Order: sequence, then structure tokens, then C-alpha cells
Amino acid sequence: MELSVLNIKGEDTGRKVTLSDAVFGATPNEHAMYLDVKQYLANQRQGTHKSKERNEVAGSTKKIKKQKGTGGARAGSLKAPLFVGGGRVFGPRPRNYSFKLNKKLKEVARISALSLLAKDNKVSLLESFTFETPKTKEFKSILGNLKVEGKTLLVIPAVDKNVVLSGRNLNKVKISTASDLNTYDLLNTDRVLLVEDSVNIIENLLSA
Repeated sequence: MELSVLNIKGEDTGRKVTLSDAVFGATPNEHAMYLDVKQYLANQRQGTHKSKERNEVAGSTKKIKKQKGTGGARAGSLKAPLFVGGGRVFGPRPRNYSFKLNKKLKEVARISALSLLAKDNKVSLLESFTFETPKTKEFKSILGNLKVEGKTLLVIPAVDKNVVLSGRNLNKVKISTASDLNTYDLLNTDRVLLVEDSVNIIENLLSA
């Protein structure tokens, strides 16, 4: 698969880059993508939820009414779950939601996501660029020149502080380095802009 390299004005530079079929032309594995996204979202959870159970609620342990003769059900404590302000039965407790996935499966998931995007013509190549100072207006003009709409993922070869600061304030723009690319970001976008130098990094990481 060959893609033309565009400049920041949206014009064709005349150069073309051949994408590896092993990374951008593979048969997508939906289950691998599902597991990788599930792990990514699970890792975002803090797991700090907690509710008080019967033994943790503050209150008197005095029996609230006599055992018999009231005409109602027997009751021993205001902390019982059936009373307002009582403890919760089997409530949530702090826990760790993360789980392990094999490295190879995660690689297959990323390759599958990249292949899906390439198949749907949602991948564009952009020549290397930077900003002298952070300028969101200039970043937005580049997206306009490229006629990009919807969620956009910009993949850069290495951290460029001025580029990151220029784009982080735009709601539908996500900036990632090639080495930090993940399946969730790839599937949660309408268009991927690959900076030319990031292609080799991605292919070297995923085709090993």
C-alpha cells in the first residue's frame, strides 16, 4: 500500500511511502482488539469505590424494640440493611481492575486496528513539522488545510513539546508518539495522521 506524503498546507509533496503489509495490511483480529481495549479501559479505573457495610456504620447496637408483641417483624439493630441509614449488603470494596495480556496479543491488536484504518482509507501521511512556539491557531489551520473532520489522532515520532501544547486544547484531537500508540486510541478516531518519520518506528515495533 502506497500513500502520498502531504505537507502542512495539504499539498502533495510528490513523495510516496510504501506501508508494510505485515502491519497495515493484515487480517484484523476482532477478539484481540476487544481484549486490548478492555484492558486499557480497566487500567483507567481507580477502583477506590467503597460503601459501608453493617459492621462499619456508626450507630447504637441497642435493640430498637422488643422481640415480640409489636405486630411487626423482629429487629435487632438500626444498622441492619433494611433500615434507612443502615449498612449496605455486599457493597463495593476497593479493588484493582487491571489484568495481564500477552505482548504478542497486544501487538496483534494494534496491527489489526492499523489495518482496519488503512483499509478504510483513514490513514494520511504528513511530512515532519514543528512550531517555534505553541500555537493552537496554527495547529488548527493545518487540520483545515488537510480537510480533517471529526476525531483525529496525530502520531509523531518523538515528543515535541510545542506540537503537543498546540494541539492539546482541541477537543477532538489526540496526539501520541509512535512508541506509545495503543489500540483504544486507534479505534476511537475518525482519521489518523502519521508524521512520515513515525512510520518506520511503528513498523519496527510491530513487525519484529
